Amino acid sequence: MRLISYRESGKPGIGVMVDDERFVALPTVAPDLPREMRALIEMVGGFARAAEAAQGRMADLRLADVALDPVVTVPNAIWCLALNYKLHINETGLTTSSQYPQIFLRMPCSQVGHLQPILCPDPAVATLFEYEGELAVIIGKGGRHIPVERALDHVAGYSCYNEGSVREYQSHNRQFGLGKNFEQSGSFGPWLMTPDEFGDPAAHRIITRVNGIERQNATTDLMVFGVPQLINYLSQGYYLRPGDVIVSGSPGSLPPHPGETPPPGRPGKVYVPGMVQMKPGDVCEVEISGLGTLRNPVAADAPARYQTSLYTPPGTGR
Repeated sequence: MRLISYRESGKPGIGVMVDDERFVALPTVAPDLPREMRALIEMVGGFARAAEAAQGRMADLRLADVALDPVVTVPNAIWCLALNYKLHINETGLTTSSQYPQIFLRMPCSQVGHLQPILCPDPAVATLFEYEGELAVIIGKGGRHIPVERALDHVAGYSCYNEGSVREYQSHNRQFGLGKNFEQSGSFGPWLMTPDEFGDPAAHRIITRVNGIERQNATTDLMVFGVPQLINYLSQGYYLRPGDVIVSGSPGSLPPHPGETPPPGRPGKVYVPGMVQMKPGDVCEVEISGLGTLRNPVAADAPARYQTSLYTPPGTGR
């Protein structure tokens, strides 16, 4: 089963995909079910009820009819992995522990859904806005001190993630912090695919494209710490909650294409050959084999000027 989070006329909803473009709207066929993904995951038997409600139904809507939200709009936590592929470690020249995953947090405001624009910072603020295609893991059953051999029993599903990173701010201090949390800088989608359809999380391929050109291409079995190990490690210190998201790390970049050279005077502490900067007008895609493709246009963030108005999320109608 593939589930989406969306907004129609400002109202949230969950849909069950019938193909890559059309879905059954659960608010229509099962109005008693939650309208938000985290609540559906938390609900005992929620996914089974969603599948039953959609079974045999004609599609109500198309993706083009709605605004897609991040798969889980309000997770309790978004745990992200740094340097979890050997190629990415080697190409950056950075060091990390071979025993313990390197983990940081993202905030929900830093992500958008499938087909929604991700925001490139004003050049007066930063110029190094880079993609990172990754596999996202959504926790379905909470737990603490989860054994490795039982870890996958706690997964609700999988999705694609584009961890847009603002490198200047990432390198300002020892914590990745703000450089990984610029407003609407990353994306999460297009849908949640349940484990029975996705299969082994170590048996897939991640491909990232910018304007149709491949920039990343690697298999998930090359992770330093696989999904079961990440769940086990996080649960040693933290009680994993339903709807939590684990973003499992970026695989590294392909070599530069013929004729490509690094921009002169590039700022920043780390240069990765083959990595290009996202800019307004680009389209970035993250494809995971057997799952689907997360696609986002890149738009310009608002000019860097003092603002005092309250932030209004897109599509809320407020």
